Formats: sequence, C-alpha cells, structure tokens
Amino acid sequence: MNDTDFSGKRVLVVGGSSGIGNGMAQAFRERSADVTVWGTRASADDYSDTDGSDLTGLSYAQVDVSDRAAIDAQVLPERLDVLVCCQGIVRYGREEFERPGWDAVMDVNITSVMDCARHHHPALATAKGALIIVSSVAGFGSAMGNPAYAASKAAAVSLTKSLGEAWARDGIRVNGIAPGLVATKLTEVTTSNEARMQASLRAIPLRRTGEPAEMAGAALFLASPLSSYMIGQTLVVDGGMTLS
Repeated sequence: MNDTDFSGKRVLVVGGSSGIGNGMAQAFRERSADVTVWGTRASADDYSDTDGSDLTGLSYAQVDVSDRAAIDAQVLPERLDVLVCCQGIVRYGREEFERPGWDAVMDVNITSVMDCARHHHPALATAKGALIIVSSVAGFGSAMGNPAYAASKAAAVSLTKSLGEAWARDGIRVNGIAPGLVATKLTEVTTSNEARMQASLRAIPLRRTGEPAEMAGAALFLASPLSSYMIGQTLVVDGGMTLS
C-alpha cells in the first residue's frame, strides 16, 4: 500500500488559491484526493499563473476568513480527512504597529485558524483526520518590522501543540509546518529586492529559497500514516535558515 495515496480522501486547503497553499493543494490532488481550496476572490477564474496559482482540478470557494460569520456559514462536510490552514497576510510600512494593521493580521493569521479548526472539528473527528497548521519560522524569532506577523505565527505554533493534545482523544492528529523563505506574493518585498534577497540567501545553508512543492512534501507526510504517532509538532522546513 502507498502511504501517500489519498484516493477517496477529502482535503480542504484554506489559503490554497496561491503560493504555498496552492502547492499543497495540487500535491494532494496529484495523489488522487478530492481537494477544495478557499480563497478571497470571487471565482477561480480570477486567478492566473502570475499569481502563483494553479487551480486545475481543484474545487474552489470564496471565503473571507477574516469574517467569522463567513466561516460559520460554510456547509460542513460529513467527513473531512485533511484540513490545511495555510491562510496568512502581512502588513509592511510599520502598519502592524498600529491597531488596524495589528488586528487585520491577527484576524487572519491566528483567529481564523482557530475558527476554521473549530468549524471542521466534527468532520475531522468523523474521519479520524489530520489538521495541519502552517505557521512560519518567524514564529520562533523576531520580525522587527512585523510584530503582528511574528506574534501570530508564534501563536500558531502554540495552537498546534494545544489542539494536538486536546483533540488527540477525538482521533484528530494536529501538527504544523513552519516554512522558511519561499518565493510567493507574501515574500515579494524580499525576493524582488536584490540586496535583501542576497542577504537572505547568505543566511540559508542551501543558498536558495524553498519551493511550494517542498512545503507540500511535509504536508503529505503529516497527513499520511507515515506520521501516525506525531501529535502537536511543527516541522521546520527552511533550508537550514534557523540553525544559526
């Protein structure tokens, strides 16, 4: 039996319309899962390759996860085998030091993660499924210009531990992934700036950015029987960035 064959499995990737989430969604689809993604735009047709999006073969729903009522309004499936919470935003220009910026980031990056997890708990419990929370290596250190982003990602790592312990008795395995530098819309402030990019690469032992497909590999592992005895852990997938 192939432990990463997801035939007959239902997967939802929140934030799966682009970037890391999209790479994860396609990885599950390629392994025969029935995959739905949530995004912010009106329809799948509003995304393109230039957005880092490939919605081929995926079901799509527009859900603004900063709106708690929008999450609650989503029809709950009878069973859900894998829920990936990969939503995330950042605000630059010191916006996160002010209340509107702080609230916006915290609403999406941590409050909505709990809201999505809570909403889908019954379906995950029915399937004895897996919840994967995508945080960031920023959650393990300082992000001088982005206090809300760093705080929200640290909270996501902590939430992974707490839900891992609390929901294990329901048969739900909760684990997480902390990506390093991956070239997406969220990291363009670094990847599009040559000086910043070179400084970042010098701090990565592999001397390159990660790919969404490499983050997807960790998600496949955490959703599969290969990680059946793992609970509450966050895998750091960063090319060695946080080693020193």
